[in-house]
Amino acid sequence: MIRFGILGGGNIAHRFAKSLAHEERAELVAASCRTLEKAEQFLSEVPHAQGARAYGSHEDLLLDGDIDAIYLALPHALHHEWSLRAMRAGKDVLCEKPAMLTAEEMRDVAMVARETDRLFMEAMKPRFVPLYDQVLEALELIGPLTQVDATLCNDMLGLVEGTGTYHMSKGPGAGVLLDCGIYCASWIAALCPEPYELVSFQGRQKDGIDVYTDAGLRCGGMSARLESAFDRAKPRTATLVGERGRIVVDELHRPTKATVFVEGAEPHTLEVPYEVDDFFGEIRHFVSLLEEGAKESPLMSLDDSIACASLIDVVRTGFAHEQ
Repeated sequence: MIRFGILGGGNIAHRFAKSLAHEERAELVAASCRTLEKAEQFLSEVPHAQGARAYGSHEDLLLDGDIDAIYLALPHALHHEWSLRAMRAGKDVLCEKPAMLTAEEMRDVAMVARETDRLFMEAMKPRFVPLYDQVLEALELIGPLTQVDATLCNDMLGLVEGTGTYHMSKGPGAGVLLDCGIYCASWIAALCPEPYELVSFQGRQKDGIDVYTDAGLRCGGMSARLESAFDRAKPRTATLVGERGRIVVDELHRPTKATVFVEGAEPHTLEVPYEVDDFFGEIRHFVSLLEEGAKESPLMSLDDSIACASLIDVVRTGFAHEQ
């Protein structure tokens, strides 16, 4: 039985805990928040958390020798510090996306994961949903890839401003690139070779925080587009273009449906529902890795996370060039 502790008690932590209850090989044994009262409140709202321990500091949770692994659900800017502290405390880490703010931070985490012999995995949902493998298999139908376009745009600026979340807070970790753009980066990084070169850019910032990005990229002999927004809505798709057709993946951040268009043939749909929910695939995969004694995921490796962060770094330079 893999014994989990959760760092953080926000909405994403609630959703994770609810899904974790469906994994028979794992259990939630502890959670930590900024105060003991918040941790107790969190656990009182989580199903199947009877007997789980509440901690008023993350450090105290890491000192709990009964915990095998942690799910890190803290604000983005805290991922680096607490990933390192968790691994050095002997815990394996499933870290909510984006794993890190920069490629430099992610390379640091990868080094410590290897030094401490701990498993670190970024919880990049689209790579673990059942549809993902079918999309990759369908790439043969459309021929060699030439372009990958990924768009995740939501009209939610008023929401993220009004709730006072870290998404629009001053300081590192805010902005749409890290929140939505990282999902786009995952699709591009999985299918397009490095290095990434920025060839076009449009962006919008509000109070110094990025709320819209539209980046054209060159990736080896391929091209890519990464578009993300807090201030406008568009279909949230990944479009994979090949020499003989294209695949359009709906809801790229947690997909269950894709349409395959091949020249000379009728379009056909791939549709695969989640097993339990959009969190369960990553949980099941992570638990399986721990049972096998694996130190890296073949679906979301340390190098994969570095590549995603590197892509975000490249896109971010567009704002500097605009100034």
